[in-house]
Amino acid sequence: MKNARVTVMTFVALLLASALFTPALAQKTTQHLLSSDELTKVAPAEFFFRGQKATVQLRNATGFETAGGMVTFGALVDASGYSSGIKEKYQGMLITESKLNIGGSELAPGEYGFGFTKDKFIVMNVASEDVLSVPYSTDAELKRAVPLKMVEDGTGYKLYAGKKWVAVKPE
Repeated sequence: MKNARVTVMTFVALLLASALFTPALAQKTTQHLLSSDELTKVAPAEFFFRGQKATVQLRNATGFETAGGMVTFGALVDASGYSSGIKEKYQGMLITESKLNIGGSELAPGEYGFGFTKDKFIVMNVASEDVLSVPYSTDAELKRAVPLKMVEDGTGYKLYAGKKWVAVKPE
């Protein structure tokens, strides 16, 4: 009788533990590119950069979520109100909740502007100060270039602007 009681109590304890931990396990995500619905939920309509707000082009947005649930996304912006000096470097916005490795350089979590210049991919803080500058690659064989997209590349991604791209890897 005593053994039966212990067995029943053990079964009830395991059942309760299972009920408590199953929802937490179900919420775990795998690293993946964000869908258009997910991007709509996280991307702002406007982005503040160098004293002004620029309209975010949601149709030209891309990003990913890490297995730990951290989100990184970028989008092109309408930079028409900015000076020509800023417009040369500022083509889009980037928001990341996790540390990134971009082209071999580390970028801390935060909100940034970015752009592809003649020979570099540049990331700037919201005051328009360069915080990262790396060379980009060109994919001459890319059949259909689009303004901005991300594609999976091993454990990381390639961020494309047209045929130019830079490697982005969450850390």
